[in-house]
Amino acid sequence: MVNYVLKITADLENLTNLQPSGGCDDPNFPYLFKLKCEQCGEVTQKETCVTLNETFTPPGGRGTCHLVQKCKFCGREGNITMIPGKGRPLTQEDSEAGEHAPLMVFDCRGYEPIDFGFGGFWKAEAESGTKFDEIDLSSGEEFTEYDEKGECPVMISNFRASFTVTK
Repeated sequence: MVNYVLKITADLENLTNLQPSGGCDDPNFPYLFKLKCEQCGEVTQKETCVTLNETFTPPGGRGTCHLVQKCKFCGREGNITMIPGKGRPLTQEDSEAGEHAPLMVFDCRGYEPIDFGFGGFWKAEAESGTKFDEIDLSSGEEFTEYDEKGECPVMISNFRASFTVTK
């Protein structure tokens, strides 16, 4: 069992609190990433989708997890359990300092998560208090808009993510 924390960062212009549209622990938010088999090193060709609201019984029948999958190359079965309550939004201060914000923790057995995809909808708020909901970052293109209340442009660019081992 290895726990991986998903961390995100981005260049935020006149925005703060970037997070999934329903918050970091949104039960419907689709966390999309590829998986690397810990036994043979094979990487899945397509992204795998994991959400908090979808649970399965892992092999052995004890407890629940959010994904059970077999490696298509070697046949080893692995599972992933999401651990909510460990994430927070990416702030303007994080962005300016080049820091990453933790989003979600994954307890991985048999797989290593790699290549997070910014799917689903995101939200952020302008320094003026204007809220921007349903931000789509899935295309990989930057998000640009104009904040009428604050009378300034807002932008999310250069967004990226990484998985690191945590306790």
